[in-house]
Amino acid sequence: MYNMTIYMIRHGETDLNKVHKLQGHSDIELNDYGRELARLTGQALKDVIFDYAFTSPLSRATETAKILLESNNAKTIKDKKLDLIIDERIKEISFGEFEGLSYNDKNFTIPDKTFLNFFLKPEEYNVPENGETFEEVIKRTGEFFKDLISDEKYTDKTILVSTHGCALKAILANIRNTEIKDFWGKGVHKNCAVTILKINNGEIDIDEGNVYYD
Repeated sequence: MYNMTIYMIRHGETDLNKVHKLQGHSDIELNDYGRELARLTGQALKDVIFDYAFTSPLSRATETAKILLESNNAKTIKDKKLDLIIDERIKEISFGEFEGLSYNDKNFTIPDKTFLNFFLKPEEYNVPENGETFEEVIKRTGEFFKDLISDEKYTDKTILVSTHGCALKAILANIRNTEIKDFWGKGVHKNCAVTILKINNGEIDIDEGNVYYD
């Protein structure tokens, strides 16, 4: 049976995070505070030696991974800096035509007035044109996770996964068999919050002790 430790992190803050605008598949870079969060997280994980690092292709996730690894001086057993493994399946949910619009209650610019069901009643969420459903995100992230934990190459390794708020929750939904109505649980992880998965003989222990939610 497989054994491994997986550190899953939500990317650092972006300017759109700050003003509550939808990002989805839009490629938005970190702001200065987001870079600082990634640096501090890397320092907090200075005793962790990562063997592999996976990231969403979106720059806010790739930059978070790069800064984190540089900050904790993570190296392979051959003492070489890690290369990032890009995987499309762990990028954020797509909001389609709504990307870039605001869900801030003081400046709500989304034409669908029921949009907040995305957070409050996900089972009643109306998917915008060209957007993704929760089921679709759960499926693709689940395929990523299944491939990761079933590959013998990663047995007994420590792995970083740099992803996004909804995508991270979708991975957890696969593990917990969460119903859509309970998708968010305690809420979305704050930027650079880390969830640790310890897998021993196929049993998965989820450590969210240091996670803070919006």
